[in-house]
Amino acid sequence: MQFGHLAQRLFNVPVAIRPEKAEVIMAALAERMGIGRMMRVSGDAVDLTPMALEGEGYSYADRESRDTGYDLVGNIALIPVHGTLVQKTGCLRPWSGMTGYDGLRQAFLTALYDPQVAAIVLDVDSPGGEVSGCFDLVDTIYNARGEKPIWSILNESAYSAAYAIASAADRIYVPRTGGTGSIGVICMHVDFSKALTSAGIEVTFITYGDRKADGHSEIPLTTEALARFQGDIDTMGELFVETVARNRNITASKVRATQAGTYLGADGVAAGLADAVAAPDAAFRALLSQLA
Repeated sequence: MQFGHLAQRLFNVPVAIRPEKAEVIMAALAERMGIGRMMRVSGDAVDLTPMALEGEGYSYADRESRDTGYDLVGNIALIPVHGTLVQKTGCLRPWSGMTGYDGLRQAFLTALYDPQVAAIVLDVDSPGGEVSGCFDLVDTIYNARGEKPIWSILNESAYSAAYAIASAADRIYVPRTGGTGSIGVICMHVDFSKALTSAGIEVTFITYGDRKADGHSEIPLTTEALARFQGDIDTMGELFVETVARNRNITASKVRATQAGTYLGADGVAAGLADAVAAPDAAFRALLSQLA
């Protein structure tokens, strides 16, 4: 993926992602685009092994000949929701640290109508990602409730857009060290105008429409443009709040009061953002017991 294309999907567009993860991505992009290191960087650990249940006597179906985007452990479909979430990757599986909403939708609908599948597990470990496409996918999952059990099992965390997806399931299990929340939207604008001026570069926009150049990084962000962008962010943030309130059957005011905060393990359960604290394998066995 070209860095310019990636930058277009991250700068000046709404994203539902933890700020710390956004900083990691931006710092990596900055070095490759010649901007220099602008932000602090924090690391993320990713690890998940529900497949270890194969050793407990549950069969792990070979899907390589006809990839469906999920794996069968017994009669349960495991759909991975890993890494940064984006609208489209053209892949059914996580790829290059990203998972696409397009692949998740296809995998989920295929599992929903697969006669071999008795229940669906969303195997979530993600800091969030793009707003575009997220809430349509969330509605697809939510509207399928009642057809088959749908559980979100976090390995370790579901933040922001990933939490929106996790909240669409019937139940959410979070490990002791896992996290939930970050119910908010962020937009990052970078102003290169002073750097360009100091380099002797002058950019002139020739536009039709007074707002056509709003948000471009080559010019300072005007008060009017900031107000318009804030209005869009507020609209998307309220959609996020109302969606989680519906999914979790709690009041919108309670969700809004989190102010995009994050919650560790049992704190997320106390806030109504998860149903129970359990290690991933224990949560998986609880679902197997329910199906027995």
